[in-house]
Amino acid sequence: MHVFEAAPDFERVVFATDPAAGLKTIIAIHSTTLGPAVGGCRIQPYATEEEALRDVTRLAESMTWKAAAAGLDLGGGKAVVIADPARDKTEALLRAFGRVVDSLGGRYITSVDVGSTTEDLDEIRKETASVVGTSPFHGGSGDPSPITARGVLAAVKSSLHQVYRSTELRGRLVALQGAGKVGYALAGLLVAEGAEVVVADTSVDNVGRAVRDFGVDTVSADRVLETECDVLAPCALGGVINDETIPRLKCRIVCGSANNQLQDIDDADALRRADILYAPDFIVNAGGLISVADELVGWNRDRVLARVDKIGRTLLDVFHLAQVLNVSTAQAAVEYAKRRIRKLSRLNR
Repeated sequence: MHVFEAAPDFERVVFATDPAAGLKTIIAIHSTTLGPAVGGCRIQPYATEEEALRDVTRLAESMTWKAAAAGLDLGGGKAVVIADPARDKTEALLRAFGRVVDSLGGRYITSVDVGSTTEDLDEIRKETASVVGTSPFHGGSGDPSPITARGVLAAVKSSLHQVYRSTELRGRLVALQGAGKVGYALAGLLVAEGAEVVVADTSVDNVGRAVRDFGVDTVSADRVLETECDVLAPCALGGVINDETIPRLKCRIVCGSANNQLQDIDDADALRRADILYAPDFIVNAGGLISVADELVGWNRDRVLARVDKIGRTLLDVFHLAQVLNVSTAQAAVEYAKRRIRKLSRLNR
C-alpha cells in the first residue's frame, strides 16, 4: 500500500494494489474535522490513474461539504476501484478492498456508489466494520436510492418556490437525465405529484422500466439537455453542466441527484448569468448519506426521513446566502458548509 499527498488540503490519499485479487484502488480522505470520513466506493474502468485520482479527490471534497451542510458529524472521503464492474468485480477484489479500508483504522467508512451495490458491501463487510449501506439482512439500511430521491424531490420543490413562488409540481415539466436507481425513483415521485416527466438514459432497459411503470415520455440521451422544461434533473454521472452545454440549456432550474454536475465551479456563474437557478448537488443529493450514516447510531426510518425532508429548507437557506453574498449558489453552498465546520472546529479546540 502506498500513501501520497494529492493536494495540500487533503488529510490522506491512499493508493493500493493487490495483483492476485485484481485490485487497484485509491481512497481519498479530505477531512475528518467533524468525524470519520464517509463516502461511497465507485467502481469504474478509468482510462488512467490520473483520471481516477482527479475523480476521487473531487468527490471526497464534495462529501465533506455534503456531510457538513446536512448537519452530520462526519467528514468527507471517497474510494474508487479501477475496474469494470460488469466484468472485473469478484469476491476476491471486494474483500481485498475491504482490507484496505480496514487498514485505515476507522478514519474512512465506505458505502455504495456508481458500480457498487449493497451486495458488494456485504462482501466488503467480511473484512471491515467500516462500511455502511449493507443489506438489511446484515443489519444495514439497504439501497439508499429511494431516500435520495425523496430528498431530490424536496429540493425540486424548494427550487420551484425560489423561481415561481410555488412548490406546485402539477403542470411543471421535469427532464430527467438518467433513469438508474435514483432517477427511476425520482420519476415515480414526480409523476405522483402531477409533474410532466421526460426521461433519457443510455440504457434502453432503464428507459423502458420508467415508461412501463410511470408512463413518462422519453427523449434521446443526446437531446435531453436541450429539452425545454422547468427543471433539468441530472441523475447520471457528473460534469454535464459545462461551457459547451450551458448555452444549449432551455430550463429554468438545474436540480438533480448526480454528483459534481458542474465541470467547474465557475460554471455556476455562467448559469447565474443565463438566469438558470442551480441547486447545488451536494445539498440536493444528501439523502443517501443521511440514511447510511444513521446506521452508525442504529438506523431509524422516521429519524432519517425527518432529516431528509429538511433538505428543502437547507436549500432555501443556501439560496438566501447566495443573494446576501452576491455569489453563485455553488459558492454559497460551500460557504454554508464551511461555516458549520469552522464553528464546530472551534468548539472542538
